[in-house]
Amino acid sequence: MRIGIYLFDGAEELDWAGPWEVLAAWAQQFPDDDVEVVTVARTAGTIVCAKGLRVMADLTWADAGKLDVVVVPGGVGTRRELADVDVLAWLRDLYEDGTLTTSVCTGSIVLAAAGLLRDRPATTWWGALDRLAALDETIEIRPDDRFVDSGQIVTAAGVSAGIDMALHLVARLHSVERAREVKRYIQYDPQPPV
Repeated sequence: MRIGIYLFDGAEELDWAGPWEVLAAWAQQFPDDDVEVVTVARTAGTIVCAKGLRVMADLTWADAGKLDVVVVPGGVGTRRELADVDVLAWLRDLYEDGTLTTSVCTGSIVLAAAGLLRDRPATTWWGALDRLAALDETIEIRPDDRFVDSGQIVTAAGVSAGIDMALHLVARLHSVERAREVKRYIQYDPQPPV
């Protein structure tokens, strides 16, 4: 199984790095599960994320091959992404090819712009709920959910909710037990200290 984490300029760091940590820990700690996690960008080169972190993707769209799962992060860069016809076409093509399409935070507005959330329940970062609703009035907005699994689409609320969604993906794609093992390995305790 190949899981692609989509990277683009302005992507919120934890939106993609949180799911990356969960999914890569799964792949690394349980090699017999045959999971590969890669980062994917439109083109090769340095990507500057929302808070200034500079990263380089493993693969380009052209080199990625078949993705079984794609994770679309949010961040300030989504404002550009949701208006980019090539990005929207790429996501629609993945979806039509059977890729489990997921988003974190405002990555959901990109999925909405691609028409992938039509007549579905979905969530996003609390500060973008109105924007998500304005993009497609058929979306059933779920403001109180950490993540929403509607079959071939899974959307997560803001930033840290991507970790919860990624653990859900491990449970969905393998087992609840495996998700618990990954959660313990990364020592994820969702009870905040404040």
